[in-house]
Amino acid sequence: MFLATGLVCAGGLLIRRRGTVGHQKVSDTDLVDISHGVMSAAMILMLWVMVEDVVAWAQVAIFAILALSLLPAYRQARATSGRVDVLGHMAMAVSMMWMLAAMPTLMSEMAASGAGSGHSHGGGNAAAALTATPMWANMVNVTFVVLAAGAALWWLYRAATVAGHRLHLASYAVMAGGMATMLVLMNG
Repeated sequence: MFLATGLVCAGGLLIRRRGTVGHQKVSDTDLVDISHGVMSAAMILMLWVMVEDVVAWAQVAIFAILALSLLPAYRQARATSGRVDVLGHMAMAVSMMWMLAAMPTLMSEMAASGAGSGHSHGGGNAAAALTATPMWANMVNVTFVVLAAGAALWWLYRAATVAGHRLHLASYAVMAGGMATMLVLMNG
């Protein structure tokens, strides 16, 4: 699902940028596609390895920049639905920031027990004590799960009720639904 979302967004970006000449400004739609493309790549990477330290914080910084870059689009959106769309994209970038920053905390119990085989660095140690995920992390995580699930439902609604851009809207819904699912799975 993350590959499909990435391909839809990359395709849309390439089609729009193909006809540009010179140094044409990056549009709000381009920023959204770039954000979801980067998000897709990061989610695919997270399926295989738990990024830590500098790599994780570099990704957090990238998603912060992407979220902030959408602020002008929010201010310029005339319709409520446009503003909700932009807020949804910003929320997904902030959710990525949370996921990257909280992954070690959320998955500490799995890593200590060796249950998160792909994410366990030297795990499986019988002497490792289980470390329960702190309650505050669980509560914040639930908030991001609800946020991502709400965004997925919003974009499904939009895909069903608007003419045009349905493939993009559906891909955003898939990304948000996938993110909600990953957050639930990270919490064990």
